[in-house]
Order: sequence, then structure tokens, then C-alpha cells
Amino acid sequence: MNLSSYWIRFKSFINESIRVLRITRKPSREEFKTIVKVSGLGMIIIGLIGFIITMVKQLLFP
Repeated sequence: MNLSSYWIRFKSFINESIRVLRITRKPSREEFKTIVKVSGLGMIIIGLIGFIITMVKQLLFP
């Protein structure tokens, strides 16, 4: 690829980034609380799965 091709791709990336930033907005307090709850629940579930796998591994392969 030549330099002009990289420049065109870079400009396209910048334009897309600006477009995304224009349509985003700050979440409301309720939306933020919901996001925090769901993220926390997901982390707990993933942690429990990892813990269970580790326990099963230790029990089966001492």
C-alpha cells in the first residue's frame, strides 16, 4: 500500500470516530446504576465459574 492509501484510511477512521462521539451521550443516573449492577453480576458469575473449575480440578487431579 502506498502513502496516499494510508492517509485515506486514517482520514476515514478520524471521520468515523468523530461521528460516533457526536451521537454518544452521558447515561442517566438510572442507566448508570443498571450498567453497574449488570457488570458486577457478570464479574461475580465469571469468578464463581473460575472458582468451581479450580475446585473441580483440585479434587480430580491432586
